[in-house]
Amino acid sequence: MTPPPAAPSVPLAALRSLTPPLPDAKPGSLGLSPVRLQRASDAFKREVDKGTIPGATLLVARRGRIGWFDAIGRQGPGADTPMRPDSIFRIFSMTKPIVSIGIMMLVEDGELLLSDPVAKFIPEFADQKLGIDNGGQLTLVPVAQPMTIQDLLRHTSGIAYEHTGTSPVHQLYQQSRVRSRKITNAEHAAIVAGLPLICQPGAAFNYSRSTDILGRVIEVVSGKPLGAFLGERILKPLGMNETGFFTAEANANRLAEPFASDPWTGEPVSLFNMTEQPVMESGGGGLVSTTMDYARFCQMLLNGGSLDGTRLVGRKTLELMASDHLGPHVEVQGTILSPGHGFGLGFAVRRQAGIAPFPGSAGTFFWSGIAGTFFWIDPKEELFAVFMAQGPGQRDYLRTLVRDVVYAAVE
Repeated sequence: MTPPPAAPSVPLAALRSLTPPLPDAKPGSLGLSPVRLQRASDAFKREVDKGTIPGATLLVARRGRIGWFDAIGRQGPGADTPMRPDSIFRIFSMTKPIVSIGIMMLVEDGELLLSDPVAKFIPEFADQKLGIDNGGQLTLVPVAQPMTIQDLLRHTSGIAYEHTGTSPVHQLYQQSRVRSRKITNAEHAAIVAGLPLICQPGAAFNYSRSTDILGRVIEVVSGKPLGAFLGERILKPLGMNETGFFTAEANANRLAEPFASDPWTGEPVSLFNMTEQPVMESGGGGLVSTTMDYARFCQMLLNGGSLDGTRLVGRKTLELMASDHLGPHVEVQGTILSPGHGFGLGFAVRRQAGIAPFPGSAGTFFWSGIAGTFFWIDPKEELFAVFMAQGPGQRDYLRTLVRDVVYAAVE
């Protein structure tokens, strides 16, 4: 468990050929209505016309084949370049499921246990304190039990995100350097370890920087930078040749960009530069990718852990990941989980067909990115969908809209 060297990642374009496509078929042969899928695309064309987003891509696959793949609108607001099937997007938190798969591969290798304390790999976490808000004053008390790898995966670690609240703990996050792309993963983990927890480990779901810490655990266990590990163990085997922590300048004509200001609020929109190599390879939100690349990851998930004869994780391991790990006794804090949903090991999980204000099946698992990207896997319907856009302020609306229009096409 020697810390990895601070070696730079290889630029995306340096080692790859084009991403191999998944097989396709006519929608009707897959039990998908072509008329209704066209209506789905038309719904997003209307959003583009209304100025909600510059453009988007929509890919729908069922029974192992792509039934619909459409590029809609423009790549960005400042040019007439149409959105392309191979446009590159910041996927932010859609990085988390990829890193979570990486952790579970190490579990399968026997390198770590879900019950292992995080401090076993990152010693700075051995002296964590719980921060209690007493009328705006912060009181620190010892933790009742150590934070585990499972806690990191299901966001019950007690770690926070600086943008999810205004408590004294959140304020400490906001005042720290956790958002800097110029610190190493080791430095980031040390900063987070030095901040108080927002709840006792295992007590509540709080969406957080937990997966960034998992990225550091991968580095410590594997002895490699996170980007190198993901490339060798996940991205290259899946043919995800357009996915990495930055892309080359040669791809500048393929970058999807948001409006400079939010079309609904007028607030400025600032997203990271995709052609700038970061020092920190954020396991919680740093990857850039394409629609087809992420579709290959989704097909692997729908297949139970394998794609094109290459198995990343075992079927039972993925079954464990896609199960609810919160249950009735873990408090869910915040609004990021919709009604009727829990959280597994890297994914949100739908507990029942009803309750939520959008269609779906019990057992569906999914996640999204803060800039407007989204995917879901519906094992019952043998279906997955990938939606890519760069509209941070519109992300909640778009996630619901895309589920409504895609499920309307399932026959």
